[in-house]
Order: sequence, then C-alpha cells, then structure tokens
Amino acid sequence: MIEADMRKAIYSLHEAGISERHISRQLGVSRNTVKVIIDQRGRMPEIKRDDTVKIDPDLLRSLYLECGGRIQRIYEKLTEEEGIKIGYSTLTRRIRELELGQPRNERCDSVPDEPGVEMQHDTTRYKLKIGDKRLWIVASILYYRYSKIRYMKFYRAFNRFNMKCFFHEALTHWGYASGQCIIDNTNLARLRGTGKNAVIVPEMEQFAKQYGFRFLCHEVNHANRKAGNERSFYTVETNFFPGRRFESLEDLNAQAFQWATVRMPNRAVAKTGLIPAKAFEHEKSYLVKLPPFVSPPYLQHKRGIDQYGYIPFDANYYWIPGTKRHDVVVLQYCNCIKIYHNRELLTEYQLPPDGIKNKTFSPKGQTIPRHKPKDRKRSTEQEEKKLRAVSEQVDAYLNFALKPKGIQKHRFIRELFALYRKLAPSIFIKTIKRALKYRITDMKTVERIAFLQLKDSDYEMPFIEIDKEFQNSQAYIEGQLGDDVDLSIYDKLLEEDDNG
Repeated sequence: MIEADMRKAIYSLHEAGISERHISRQLGVSRNTVKVIIDQRGRMPEIKRDDTVKIDPDLLRSLYLECGGRIQRIYEKLTEEEGIKIGYSTLTRRIRELELGQPRNERCDSVPDEPGVEMQHDTTRYKLKIGDKRLWIVASILYYRYSKIRYMKFYRAFNRFNMKCFFHEALTHWGYASGQCIIDNTNLARLRGTGKNAVIVPEMEQFAKQYGFRFLCHEVNHANRKAGNERSFYTVETNFFPGRRFESLEDLNAQAFQWATVRMPNRAVAKTGLIPAKAFEHEKSYLVKLPPFVSPPYLQHKRGIDQYGYIPFDANYYWIPGTKRHDVVVLQYCNCIKIYHNRELLTEYQLPPDGIKNKTFSPKGQTIPRHKPKDRKRSTEQEEKKLRAVSEQVDAYLNFALKPKGIQKHRFIRELFALYRKLAPSIFIKTIKRALKYRITDMKTVERIAFLQLKDSDYEMPFIEIDKEFQNSQAYIEGQLGDDVDLSIYDKLLEEDDNG
C-alpha cells in the first residue's frame, strides 16, 4: 500500500508535466502503480470490506437481546444452532458496527483558553516517605486554565469539609475565582447524575456562590476535559517530589505552597513561553474578585466539660477556663477550633500538627490544670519498651502476641507488665518462653503458666537488705497515698489448682 504522501507527490509530479516513466524511475515505483495513482488523482482508495459470511442484522439484534449481550453465547448459538460459520473477531466487529450494547463515548469537546472562564480541581493519592514512615496522602490541586497558576495542598484524608477548606484557602490566597470549576463526578460535590446531567449537592452549590463560581462535572471517562489539572499532577511527580525530603505533613505543605505559588508562577511554560504570574495579572480583569470577607467553612460539634475542665476533640483534650461544668459548642475551622457557650466565645485553640494525639492543651497565659482529663487514654509505650528489654524471648513473644488485629493492645501490655513486676526475671522469662512455644495470648493462661513455674521450681526469695530509714524517704511518704496491691489473683489460682 502506497502511503498518502507518496501518492500526492506522484500526482503533483504528473500535473507538473513529468512523464510516468520518469516518475517511476525517480521514486522507485512501478509504472502500473504510477498509472493507477494518477487515475485515482493521488487519493487513497476507499476499500470496502466484503464479508464472505453474511449475517442478517435483525437476527444478530434478536440474539443479542436473547443472550443478554453475552457475545460468547451469541457465538455458540450462531455456530451450533444457526449453522453459520463465523470467526469470533468478525462477530464482535459486526456487533460494534450495529452499535449494540454500550454506545461509544463521544469525543471530548475542545475548549479554547479564554481568560476568566474556567478553573479545574482534582485530587489523587500518593504514598510518600514522611519522616521515617511511608504514608498514604491525598494531593489536591486547583488550576486556573488560562493563566496556568495553581494552588496545592496535601491531606491525610479528603472529605467534603476538607474540600471546602481547600477552596477557601486557595481562592482567598489568589483573591479571584473563575466563573466555573471543572471537576470529575465525585460524590463530594455531586448529588446525582453525571456530566452535564449532574446535580450538585445544594450545600456545595451554595458554598460556591459565596466565591462567585459554580461546579461543573465533565462527562464520564473524559478526564482530558481537565487536562491542565492532570498535567499538574504529572509535574508534581516529576518536578516537586524528586530530590525533596519531608519531615512532616506540615513540612510537606510548606514546601508545596512555596513551589506552587512562588516558584511555578514565575517559571515560563515550556511550549508557549507563557509566564503564569504575568498571565494572571492580565486575567484578573476577567475573573470574579472575592468579597472583602468570606466566612470560612466550619463544622459544629457538641461537647461536655468533665470534672477537671476538659473537653475531648479529635483524640486530644482542651481545657476550658472557668469553674462551671456545662455543654459547649465547638466550631471546627480549617486550622483552629473555637469554643462557645450561649453564643459567648470561651476560648480558641490552634489545631496541633498532624499525628499529635492524646495530648492536653490549655490557653496561653493560663495556669496549667493540676489534674488530667477524666477519659484520657494512657499510653503503654514505656511499659512495652521495658518488657522488650527483658530478653529476646519476651521481645519475640510481643511481636507474636501484638500482631493479630482486634487484640486490646494496651490492656494486654499493662497486664503483662503487671505480671512481670510480680515475678522474678528468671521465672517471668520461662513463663513467656513457654507461652510463645504454645502460641498463647490469653492472660489467664499465661498467669497459670507462671504459677506452675513457681510451684515446680525450687525458687527462693533472695535476701534483701532493707534500709531502716526507708520510712522517712520521700518515695515512701508518697507511696502511702497509693492503693494497696491486689494479691487476690493468687488466691484464685490456688483455688483453681486445688479443684483440679
């Protein structure tokens, strides 16, 4: 098959008055081929495929409905029941030509870059090394189509509230918004329908009105409709991530802000040479300028103050000034919380960095409360560290016992540590070694093993020299205020052993 460019060249030489023989010699094409191409006026011939197997289109449509669109079953009925010999690939081609089943997607519209018309938003997930751990994070990017500027931020999780916070931060940073924002068919903003038939969640529709834009979903499988944003993620992967280290999520977002809002806007776009910062200055007159103040998004929570003056919020505890116990309303903003009672602002806290959990906070300048929150979770980090340092067998046992999901880790470690403090190190190690051998994680069974180890061994308590002045020490005086040690567990073990 002679290519289209060659055909045009042959016909152009013919029109220039060059003989067929000369054209044939110069281009290395047979004279018969040259003659045929000239007769076709240099055009590519239209080849119509003449199928040797004829299938009635109505028969194919009826079989398609009868078989529920299962092409393999249609093929079997045609070849076995109708006696029509046809190739499987030919059958699938005929079904496509008849446009049976799922209709082919239409092409994406080609939308020109017009100032002030459009911005695009999308998210994607990455697994990055942050500090000494690899974590899944969500990257969110807002992209202005005409000027090519963008705003980027990373989240541990991305929900509707975080989406609102992101748009508020991005739009208030740039100060302007386009008339419409192209998004995919995400349930964070879409109520039902897809593409041009999508209905936006009223809450998100009202949110967008505050900033002067509206959400618009692209058609399904038409991700190229927001190609600028898709390209932005590629740029992040090839230009932002390589050669950078991130100590925390806050450090990651600080570097992302500098890269997306300072470095990239002043860097010329490769193909066109456009500088986004200058293009944005030109586009401002076409964009919607944000009002002087837009109320930031927030979530409302109800909490009760405990007897020590704390309220729990997002796995941390915040102290409320005053002496009364009552219910309060917590308004959660992007970076802070505000605590109200009867519409009066009691105090305000900045949200702690990512990963800070089980901590207590009090207002600056206020005296730190003496007591801890009532329901504050006690960490077992120190107990686990001491247990692992006892011996290799104990360390191996903890690796085994703490691996299954659903185990109450902290309670298990506390009970095991309490047993360790009651036994001599040699007896404890023997107990744990036996528990590891038989894959035992039930603490009652572990305690029974410890009792048997004590009973079968000739263990004698070592003589300990006691300082007669110990009652005058500070530790002894403070210890008098503590609870008595509960030794009833040993009575239960003896009773169970006597009963067989």
